[in-house]
Amino acid sequence: MKSDAEELMPRLLPVETCGIETGEDVNLNEPPRNPQEYLRQVQLEASLCPDVVVAKIDPKKLRKKQTVNVSLMGCQAAPQGFSPSLKWQRQQVSNFSEIRRSISKHRLHWSGQALDDNVLMPKQDAEEQWKKFCLGENVYLNSPPTDHVTEDPGLDYVKVTVYRPQMKYLSDASCKISATVSAVLEYLINWFEEREFVPQLGRWQYALLACLEKPLLPEAHSLIRQLARRSSEVRTNLEHQEDERLSPLNLMICLVARYFDQNDLADKED
Repeated sequence: MKSDAEELMPRLLPVETCGIETGEDVNLNEPPRNPQEYLRQVQLEASLCPDVVVAKIDPKKLRKKQTVNVSLMGCQAAPQGFSPSLKWQRQQVSNFSEIRRSISKHRLHWSGQALDDNVLMPKQDAEEQWKKFCLGENVYLNSPPTDHVTEDPGLDYVKVTVYRPQMKYLSDASCKISATVSAVLEYLINWFEEREFVPQLGRWQYALLACLEKPLLPEAHSLIRQLARRSSEVRTNLEHQEDERLSPLNLMICLVARYFDQNDLADKED
């Protein structure tokens, strides 16, 4: 059974090769009766393997599994007077940390609670349905139309304006399919990239961030950095400090930077 591979990887265990070349005294269909026979079976199986194997890869299955590129670009600096104080940022991080501990403690309890009869959670990959579920029909209708939307007849979004991020919804998503939290966060951030900030969006972003498990996966790191950068971009266009969007936008940047340790994105006190 000499081969190029065997020359590169010499044997570590002495195994008799009697009959191995022809396979006469080795039966692969029967369990080995002793260690020597087991090693002979392994030896024969190895000899039957081709030296080169070419995998058949379906390119369609790889489209959603591309390498994640995390942008290192920072946030846009806040206009004068729009940046929160360090004291405020520390308080928000403390509050957020307490909420995450509470969610972790009670997650199993809430996951066992039945959803309302009129609520049917979208499937993980139903991006457009999740946008409707979280933002409501009226807000969603203002988003750019898509050609690939497939409506689920079981969901009557016209009757319900918006679903608030209640624990029974979040627990259903995070306990049963942990990847759903990151997926829904990505859907909402994608929507936010093309639209203005609305209260419904802020509530769900905060809740989903509270359900993200640490340590974060590379995809999650990229998502939350994208969220902070977009929040800072919208903030630069605010005309006055009394704008009701300023506080939630500052909060998103604060949590990403201060809690999730993306310190290069943090606001500096004016």
